[in-house]
Amino acid sequence: MYRYLRKGQGSAELRKLMHMRMRDWRRGPAIVRVERPTRLDRARALGYKAKQGVVVVRARVRKGGRRKVRPWRGRRPKRMGVRKLVPKKSIQLIAEGRAARKFPNLEVLNSYPLGSDGTHEYFEVIMLDPNHPAILSDPQFGWVAGEAHRGRVHRGLTRAGRKARGLLHKGKGTKKAKPSVRPRWRD
Repeated sequence: MYRYLRKGQGSAELRKLMHMRMRDWRRGPAIVRVERPTRLDRARALGYKAKQGVVVVRARVRKGGRRKVRPWRGRRPKRMGVRKLVPKKSIQLIAEGRAARKFPNLEVLNSYPLGSDGTHEYFEVIMLDPNHPAILSDPQFGWVAGEAHRGRVHRGLTRAGRKARGLLHKGKGTKKAKPSVRPRWRD
């Protein structure tokens, strides 16, 4: 089955289908629960299981850098600071955070991109219910019920959050990034 899923990626039919889907997604709500993942192979690779307590949410976030209002009081042009300002959080991490705020009883497991059009980027966020008996009894998902994992997306503990914090690199040159930037400010 996965061979056929991968074979269809990049085909003209799939591009046309995604184009039509994004048109419908653009007209709908920004964060919506979906019945099943759009990219099943990617979702399974990131931990998705078709069982109770596992929820998939589609999130729509605007594209581009940080929106900053141009100063209207006195500055020299060098200090205006309007363009080329980028947020420290990625668009994917913003999508995860918005999904977590929409569904406060769920915890974010992971997310993956669906695509982008001229104005928005679309992601699917895999979320877990830490109070569901099926999740509590699952050996792969039971950890999410621990107190240390409450609000994990808001503390940069998902993969997108760890990437934004610079924690996905190993070896030489990573000393100042771990355990986080603030405790290492004197090094």
